[in-house]
Amino acid sequence: MNDTIMVTGGAGFLGSHLCERLVAGRRDVLCIDNLFTGSRANIRHLLQSDYFEFQRHDVTFPLYVEVGQIYNLACPASPVHYQHDPVQTTKTSVHGAINMLGLAKRLGARILQASTSEVYGDPSQHPQPESYWGNVNPIGVRACYDEGKRCAETLFFDYHRQHGLDIKVVRIFNTYGPRMHPNDGRVVSNFIVQALRGEDITIFGDGQQTRSFCYVDDMVDALVAMMASDTGFTGPVNIGNPTECTMLQLAELVLRMTGSRSRLVHLPLPSDDPRQRRPDIALAQQQLHWQPKVGLEDGLAPTIAYFRQVLEGPAA
Repeated sequence: MNDTIMVTGGAGFLGSHLCERLVAGRRDVLCIDNLFTGSRANIRHLLQSDYFEFQRHDVTFPLYVEVGQIYNLACPASPVHYQHDPVQTTKTSVHGAINMLGLAKRLGARILQASTSEVYGDPSQHPQPESYWGNVNPIGVRACYDEGKRCAETLFFDYHRQHGLDIKVVRIFNTYGPRMHPNDGRVVSNFIVQALRGEDITIFGDGQQTRSFCYVDDMVDALVAMMASDTGFTGPVNIGNPTECTMLQLAELVLRMTGSRSRLVHLPLPSDDPRQRRPDIALAQQQLHWQPKVGLEDGLAPTIAYFRQVLEGPAA
């Protein structure tokens, strides 16, 4: 069997870290990305490796390659990017899933779907276990991403039931670290960039809404563990850091760690913005023997250092 591992969305923030980990383990990696939100800069250091190959391709079109495993990470993941072209976002999740599942079926390959905590919407149950079906607005501005990912999960499980496909589904909660896009609109990158530039730090609503932030190295550990897990375990499984913090707490921590004098400014809450988000990771602990190791402050330090370098570089 072909032992090449394909990573769609491999030039993105999370995908590039996954590719890096697999290459470090001397695995042959085929990185697929259309570079809409991904960047060659994220994978430039990998291009010299004999274990790494990059192919520019949009997963909404079929792909004919020979691989043994597929990590399907392709899809814009931040509201700024996925709301830019919502129809294309839905196509990426749905058509992309169909194309990758068809490829996996033809090859007899194991395939992992990077789903999202957004399938829970604005949750009425807290924290969110995998058994919770969610509270999603199907016609809201975030629905292109939320419902696209929900439909992708449906397709994965129907391929599993109908064709016996070897699937893995992970629901990824907020992840951060170096190589995040400076303008992706996510709260960690927003706060850090605003603080480093001395701009007002914009907090939506009263700042009491919560998120749980998982450092990218911990997330990659979980993805690799899930792909390697026993064939009987399909998921879905929550992957994230269960330590919850408010937006105000995060802003104050970023101010302290950057030494910034930025002011905190409150703006109206965006439509369908979840009030709380924290994963129940009991299943991941039980099935994958995984739990996050990196605390928020320890993860923010290299993330802030990365953004300092980006903002001070030629592209600043």
